[in-house]
Formats: sequence, C-alpha cells, structure tokens
Amino acid sequence: MNDAQVPQGRSRRLSWGVLILAMILTAGLALLLSSIIERRQEAQIVQIMQPIDPMETDSAKWAGNFPRQYDRYKRMQDSETQTKYGGAFLRDYLEETPANVILFSGYGFAKDYLQGRGHVYAVEDVKHSKRVGAKTPATCWHCKSPDVPRVMAELGKEKVDYPDEATFQELIMAGAGDFYKQNFMALKDEITHPIGCFDCHDPATMALRITRPALIEAFERQGRDINQASHQEMRTLVCAQCHVEYYFKGEGKYLTFPWDKGLKVEQMEEYYDQYRFADWTHAISGTPMIKMQHPDYEIYNTGIHAYRGVSCADCHMPYRTEGGAKFTDHHLRSPMLNIENSCAVCHRWGEQEIRQRVEGIQDKVREARTRAESAIALAHFDIAACKQAGAEQEKLKAVRQLVRSAQVRWDYVAANNGMGSHSPQECVRVLLAATDLAQQARIESTRLLAQLGHTDPVRYPDYSTKEKAQALSKAFIAGNPPNLLGEKAEAVAGR
Repeated sequence: MNDAQVPQGRSRRLSWGVLILAMILTAGLALLLSSIIERRQEAQIVQIMQPIDPMETDSAKWAGNFPRQYDRYKRMQDSETQTKYGGAFLRDYLEETPANVILFSGYGFAKDYLQGRGHVYAVEDVKHSKRVGAKTPATCWHCKSPDVPRVMAELGKEKVDYPDEATFQELIMAGAGDFYKQNFMALKDEITHPIGCFDCHDPATMALRITRPALIEAFERQGRDINQASHQEMRTLVCAQCHVEYYFKGEGKYLTFPWDKGLKVEQMEEYYDQYRFADWTHAISGTPMIKMQHPDYEIYNTGIHAYRGVSCADCHMPYRTEGGAKFTDHHLRSPMLNIENSCAVCHRWGEQEIRQRVEGIQDKVREARTRAESAIALAHFDIAACKQAGAEQEKLKAVRQLVRSAQVRWDYVAANNGMGSHSPQECVRVLLAATDLAQQARIESTRLLAQLGHTDPVRYPDYSTKEKAQALSKAFIAGNPPNLLGEKAEAVAGR
C-alpha cells in the first residue's frame, strides 16, 4: 500500500460515516416532525359532542364528552392525602385543637368538626355530620350538591328560597314534613349527587357560570354585574359560590353573603352588628356569637395572588397536557400535593424549597392562631367567673362585645383553608387584633371581678383534650359549671 492510498481509504470511511450519521439524524428529525404533527392534529381534533341534558347533575353523564376531566375528577375519591395543615382526610379539628370545643361551646362545631374530604364526598359527609339535626335548615344543602340549583329551576324562580322553608332532613327523606308533601311529592331523594360539572359549567357551551343565587345577589347589592366578569375572574368566582362567609338571614333562613359593607372582617362584623345578628349564644360566657364559615374568597382578595390576577383554578386546578391535548386538571387538591404543576409554573425554585417556604409561612400563622385561641378561651372563662361573682348583665355587655369581636377575627382565619397561605400578612394582622381584643376582654373582666371583691386568680379548668373540653362544655350547658372563683367563693357560697 503506497502513501497515496492511505488518505483515500480514510476519506471513504469518513464519507460513509458522515452519510450514516446524516441518515440517522434525518430519521430522528422525521420521527420528531411526525410526532409534532400527530400531537398538533390530536389537539385540533374536535370531539363529537353528545348532547348533555340542560339539567344533568350526574357528572358521570358528562364523562363521554370529557373523559380526561372526569378521570381526574374521580381521583378526588382518594381521601388519604395529607399536607402539613390540610389534605383530603378526615382530620379531627377538635382532637387536634381542644380549645375549639371551648370557643364553640353551645354550638354544633363543639360536637363535630372534621376536615372536608373534597367535592366528591360533599353529600356523604354532611349527611353523617353530628352537627346536623332535626332543626338544621335545608339551607345547608346549597353548597353540597348540583341537585340544589336544578330543583330550584324545576320549582320555578318564585320557589328559589325553598331550601330555607324546608328542613335539611326533608330533602333526603321522602314524605317528611308538610312542606315536602306539598312541593316535593315527585322529588324523592333528590339531593344525591356531589359537587360536580353542573355546578360550574353550562351543559351546552361549557362556559363557566354561576349557579348559586347568593353570589349574584351579593354582587348586585354592591352595584356590580357578575355577568361582566372576565373568563379569568370566573375561574375564581365559580369557587366563590361556596368558599365564602355566609349566614342564614331572617325567619326564612335565606342564604346571604354579608358583603354589603365590604369583604374585610371588620366590614362584615359591622354588617352583623348592624342587624344584631348572632349564630348562637356561648354556653360559657353567655356572649352572642358569630360563626365564620370558610371565607377563602374574602381572604384571597387581600393577597398577592389576587393582586396579580392569579385565579383559584390556576393553583388548585392547573393545566395538564396529555398527548397534544391541554385541559384543566379537575382533581382539586392542595397545591402542596402538586407543586410542579401548580407553584413551579411561576415560582422558579426547587420543589423542596417551595414546600419549605409555604410551610414556614403556615407555621407562623399557626403560632399566631394558637395564641389568639388561647386568649379567647380564657376570656370566655373570665366572663363566666364574673357571672359567678354576681356581675350584672349590663356590666357584661362591653366585655362580651370584646370577646365576640376577638373570636370573629380568630375564626375569620381559622375557618379559612390553607392556614393563612392565601394572604399571610392579612391573616397575621387579623390574628394580632384578635389576641389584643381578647386580652382587653380579660383585663376588663379582672377589673369587674375586683369591683365585686374577687382579687384571686380565676381557676381555669382543664380542657387539654377533646374529651375534657366537651365534658366541661356540657357541664356549663347543663347549668352545673365548675367553680372558677376559688376557695373564697366556695366559703361565701357555703354560708
């Protein structure tokens, strides 16, 4: 082999190598292009829509047209998911925080207070709640089932307040009560389907819509037209149909949002005070109380996400992609269970760092909440001690107003989902105010006790467990409370 043949052989091998590499690259590019075209075509395929009945409340009947969404929706049947402060399992708030029993003494929440398991369990869980009794108004059904707006429509607009005239039980038991017999003879077991597609979507167009009158009416009283809301705003407003503070107004127990003066806790308190409204009278302190429900929308509106135009759905129902199809994830859950698709879309940190930051915020709110609930619980006992000392009702009005205001603020945060993460600064501000008001109530109680000749410390009973707290609450309800005034009071009583 001469010297001229060597480079020529190498040149041929190099040429073949380049050709083979080019063929491989071409094949790869062809496959990639084919995949891209296939996925684009998949995304552009228009599904043949099977008509959905305008009043179809069974989400399973929507599944034929929206299999991906329905498959994700059914995943809410997993009731074992947990985050540090939330999740979908039946967390017992009374077991976790026995002070809640004291704060709700004389009210249903002192008997049973469990974390909700999610939309698919809405009907089942409320039926088995120990808070529901024979006198529970059917208004409670409003946010539990799409069957409620459906039956409203069937009865006609003039019957829109039907749940408030009936009782809770009359809508799940055929023939129970005169109102049922007159109006629901053909509506046996009507409230059966849990929260689903019909609650938020128009069956004909799939457009987001409001199905609950209370939200529409609240907007109207504020001079706002909810029909002018943008699509992005609707991705929050459909949630605001239920995730809000509300009360049952008047003798008819009509579902109403107390927003006429504004959405902040002070403004809602002013609204309630104007009408001298109270959900119940506290069994220990005798204070007319307000029970906040779950003012998620109101607190959200004070946070950075609302300011930036981020909707509830952006975090709790983020977009998913399967093949070339992009759709909203209908597996509603805590973003902490789906950080990559929820938080990390905007927050470019690692998943662990995001979790640590969120939980760090929640820990601080929880600490502030604990301080507030402790001060409020002791304030209720202080007022009870004043009663035992013989304080006149008139002199207790001011101190009762203080503890009422304190608990409204505490509950505004405590009843909210997310342990303050929807608006951390506002939640801490409100909890600080709650603690301050509770301590003012305690100071005023101490002064009143001193005026009545009692200068020894109040003897606070043990409520360190759910069982002890509930036994204590029952004793006050039965009119057989423990003596809170010490040995001096016992000696006086024994004369």
